[in-house]
This record gives sequence, C-alpha cells and structure tokens, in this order.
Amino acid sequence: MIKQLDIIRKTRTAILNLISDMTIEELNKIPAGFNNNIIWNVAHLVAAQDNIFYVKAGLPLKNISQQYFDSYKPGSKPERALSGKEFEEIKSLLFSSVDKLEEDIELKIFGDYTPWKTRYGFDMESINDGLTLLPFHDGLHFGYVMALKRVLRSEA
Repeated sequence: MIKQLDIIRKTRTAILNLISDMTIEELNKIPAGFNNNIIWNVAHLVAAQDNIFYVKAGLPLKNISQQYFDSYKPGSKPERALSGKEFEEIKSLLFSSVDKLEEDIELKIFGDYTPWKTRYGFDMESINDGLTLLPFHDGLHFGYVMALKRVLRSEA
C-alpha cells in the first residue's frame, strides 16, 4: 500500500467520523461568512482527486461524471441541497475512488502528466507530486469541515 493513500483514507475516515452526528440539513447549510457547505467540501475531495491524477495526466475523469466534476471543482459553489441518499453516494466515492487510484498507479497508467502550478504555489510535475499534494489538500478541507461544524453548532 502506498503510504500517502493510507493517509488519505484515514483523513477521509476522520472527516466522516467528525460529521457522523450531523443532520442532512446541517450538512447542506451554508453559514454566514462561508460560500460552501460540508457536503460540498466532502464531494470536492473526489473531484479534486480526479483532476489531480486523471485530468492532469490527459485521461478522462475516472470516478465521477463531468456534471459531478463541474459541481464540485475549485471555484464552484453548492447549487442545491442534496438528499441523504446522494450524500451516501458521495461518502462511498470517498473510498472507492482511492481504491481505483491505487489500482491505476499499480497499472502505471499515468505516463503523460502535464506540469502545472497549484494555487498554493506547488509545482506539479508528476504523479508522485500528486501523491504529495492530495493529503495536504484533504487536510485543508478537513479544517474547513471542522470550522463549518463549529459555526453551525454555535448557531443552533
């Protein structure tokens, strides 16, 4: 197992544990001062992962549809409240997408990676750089989820 993928799985498990006591209404709510909600942050993890690994390698989206990607890519915002069933599907994707990524790394499908610079100034030149970035990215959104939950619970 690739160490970074283990970190990603553990971070995503921690996020789900953090929000396990929240209602679907809370998960969908956008508090004052924020431009997204907890569901968007969770769904964004999968969209970002497909972008970092598949799109940047010139491959089609692997785990999600174009519509999903467009709804949760950087710069997007929640367009509607999601149902509990839709959120269950997103939670499932959190882990099945990592399993698929691990498979594809072992198959060495990421040969033609397009260099790019992240908004944080990181130069991304290979799949290995993506494996370094994704745990950082997931941790960043874990922090956003913690902040959103704190604000939502203080409003109640």
